[in-house]
Amino acid sequence: MTTRTLDLGCGQQPRNPFQMDEVMGIDLTANASGSIRTADLAIEPIPFPDNWFDAVTAFDFIEHVPRVIYAPGRRFPFVALMNEIYRVLKPGGLFLSHTPAFPHAVAFQDPTHVNIITEETFPRYFGENQHHRYATMYGFTGYFRLVKQQWDQGGTHLDTLMRKLILPPAANTAAEAADAPTAP
Repeated sequence: MTTRTLDLGCGQQPRNPFQMDEVMGIDLTANASGSIRTADLAIEPIPFPDNWFDAVTAFDFIEHVPRVIYAPGRRFPFVALMNEIYRVLKPGGLFLSHTPAFPHAVAFQDPTHVNIITEETFPRYFGENQHHRYATMYGFTGYFRLVKQQWDQGGTHLDTLMRKLILPPAANTAAEAADAPTAP
């Protein structure tokens, strides 16, 4: 079975940290490579079908996607992008974000960093906890389980790894309980 990964904001060379068979990328700039598509993910959907990728990565990209824009009406591009990531991931697929984060100066120095990420952004806004899925009020419809989160070796970039969940957590728990072996 062929595995696929998608690298968002990939530049000239998509990354493949999970060693997948097929590597695709998306970037703002046109690229002659057939494996890289051109799209502005702040305003356009990810140009791939539903449930297509085993993994999606975003290295130094998420911080460039605005949280809110007003043109022509109010939109939430970051939340829309997280919905798109959820949509293109296969069930159980992985999302890896590597981004400069608060409180480090590198998160603020580049004027194109318009989306400041903290250690709480992904788990509180896009995680599975019903009491902390704050992005739902802005249109987020998926569920991710936080697998791992840590600061990189330089201590300025936050690495967040999440897994796509299919059902709401209560349904996952019920399904897991139903599948659990029973004692004799």
